[in-house]
Amino acid sequence: MSNIYESAEATLGFISSPCLTKVELRVACRGISDRDALSKPDPCVVLKMQSHGQWFEVDRTEVIRSSSSPVFSKIFLVDYYFEEVQRLRFELHDISSGNNGLRDADFLGAMECTLGQIVSQRKLTKALLKQGNTAGKSSIMVTAEELSGNDDYVELSFSARKLDDKDFFSKSDPFLEIFRVNDDGTESLVHRTETVMNNLSPVWKSFKVSLNTLCSGDHDRELKCTVWDWDSNGKHDFIGEFQTTYKETMKAEQEGKQIQWECINPKYQMKKKNYRNSGTVILNHCKIIKMYSFLDYIMGGCQIQFTVAIDFTASNGDPRNSCSLHYIHPYQPNEYLKALVAVGEICQDYDSDKMFPAFGFGALIPPDFKVSHDFAVNFDEDNPECAGIQGVVEAYQNCLPKIQLYGPTNIAPIIQKVASSASEEMHTKEAMEYFILLILTDGVITDMADTREAIVHASHLPMSVIIVGVGNADFTDMQILDGDDGILRSPKGEPVLRDIVQFVPFKDFKHASPAALAKSVLAEVPNQVVDYYNAKGIKPKCMSDYESTRTFSP
Repeated sequence: MSNIYESAEATLGFISSPCLTKVELRVACRGISDRDALSKPDPCVVLKMQSHGQWFEVDRTEVIRSSSSPVFSKIFLVDYYFEEVQRLRFELHDISSGNNGLRDADFLGAMECTLGQIVSQRKLTKALLKQGNTAGKSSIMVTAEELSGNDDYVELSFSARKLDDKDFFSKSDPFLEIFRVNDDGTESLVHRTETVMNNLSPVWKSFKVSLNTLCSGDHDRELKCTVWDWDSNGKHDFIGEFQTTYKETMKAEQEGKQIQWECINPKYQMKKKNYRNSGTVILNHCKIIKMYSFLDYIMGGCQIQFTVAIDFTASNGDPRNSCSLHYIHPYQPNEYLKALVAVGEICQDYDSDKMFPAFGFGALIPPDFKVSHDFAVNFDEDNPECAGIQGVVEAYQNCLPKIQLYGPTNIAPIIQKVASSASEEMHTKEAMEYFILLILTDGVITDMADTREAIVHASHLPMSVIIVGVGNADFTDMQILDGDDGILRSPKGEPVLRDIVQFVPFKDFKHASPAALAKSVLAEVPNQVVDYYNAKGIKPKCMSDYESTRTFSP
C-alpha cells in the first residue's frame, strides 16, 4: 500500500495556492416586473458558484418585501483566486409572503459571470435572463470591494425617541438604514434594521458588522443614517437623517457617555420656522469584537481531532468480488481508500499525535456477529485509534475479511459518538480540540430523522461532519443534510445553530486529483472552526510570538 499512500501524498502537494484576497460583493436589482397588477415582488438573490460543472449555493440575501428595485443589505464574502476561473450565478427569486424557502418561490431571472469580471470592473451591471435565456427588463448590479485585512467586527444597538408620526390611523413603523459615504461621494448600504411596528420610540435589535464594511478601516469616514416609516406597498415615508463617524461612536462608548443625534428632515427644516427635529436617535451600545482567524487558533494550540467512519453495508458488494466498492486491488486503491487518504492527509497536519479513531457501521462483527453501527475498525473498543492515515488504511484492510457486510445504513450513532467527545471539549471553554468526522458511505442513509436530530445537536459543538458518497448511487436525498431551503432542521423543527455538514459525491471527482476532492470537502472547515469559537467568545488559548506582531483592539 505504500506506493498508493505516497502517490496520493505527492498529488496533494499541488493543491491550489491560498486565496489571493477576500472580496465583498454587494447586490442591487432594478426594474423587477410585478407578479400581478396588485402587488410588487418580494425579491431575494441567491449566489451560486460552479464546481465541476455543477452549481452550488454559497449564500443568499435577505427577502425585501414589496420592492421592484431592491438594494440588499446582505454582503457576500467570497475568496478570490487570481489563477482560477470562478464562475458565479446570481439568481433572483420572488419569495411568497410567509415563506422564506425557494421551493414555492417564483424564478425571476439569473445572471452568470466570473468573479474576475466583477473584480476587474468593480461594478458589473447585466440583464437578468429568464428561462430560455431571454432578457427581461430587469437588471442586477454587483459591486466588488477588496477586504482590507481588518477582520474585527463592531456590535451596535440603536433606539429612537419621539419620531414623527407618518400614519393617519396608527403610529409610524420605523426602521433605520446606515450608509457608508465612499471617497467618490457614492453611498454603500451597511445595514438595514428590522421594522418596529406602530412605535414612535423604537428599540432596534443589536447587530454586528465588520469594520471593513462599516468604514473601510477609516474611522473618520462619514456615516449617513436615515430613518423611514415602513409601508407595505414599498413606498416608505422619509422621517429624517443624521451623520456620524465610527470614531464618534467609539469615543462616546469609551468615555461611558450616551450619544444621541437629532433626526432631521431637511424639507421641514427649510419650511418650518419652529422646527427642531423629527425625533432623536440614541446609540445604546457600541462594542468591538475581535475576530480571530483559523491560523490564530491553530497557532494557539488548537488540535484537529480527525475521526473516520466507513460504510460496511451489504450494498457495497462482496469485498472478494472485483466489482465490490470494498475490493482491494493490488495496484489501484478503491474509492474508499482514495477519499480517506485525500482528506486525511490534509487533516493530519493539524493533529500533533497523528492518532486517528476509525469506526465502521452496518456490519456483523465478531465474535457474536451482531450488527453494529459504531464498531472500532481495529476491533479495540477501548482504543479505536490508528497510527496515522496509513494505520487507518491497514486497519481497514485487515478488518474486511473478518466481518460480514450487512445493514441498514445508519450514521446517527457515529455522529452521536463523536459529538459525545466534542461535548466534553465544549465544557472546557477553551480552543484546544475541534472534531472533524469523515463519513464514507455508498448509499442514502436509512435513519434520516435521527441523523438530522444528531446534526442539529452537533451544530452547537466544536465539530464538523464531512460525508463523501462513494459509488454510483443516486445521492439526491442526501443533499438535505447540506440544508433544506438553506437551513437543516431536526424532525421537531429545531434549526441547526450553524452549518457543519458538507456532502460530496465521489463520482464528481472520479477523474480529478485527490487534491480536488480534499479542497472541495475541507474548504468550509476553517470558517466553521472560526465561527464556532468566535460565536462562543473563545480566544486562542496560547498565542505564540506570532501574536506580538499584530495589534488587537481592547
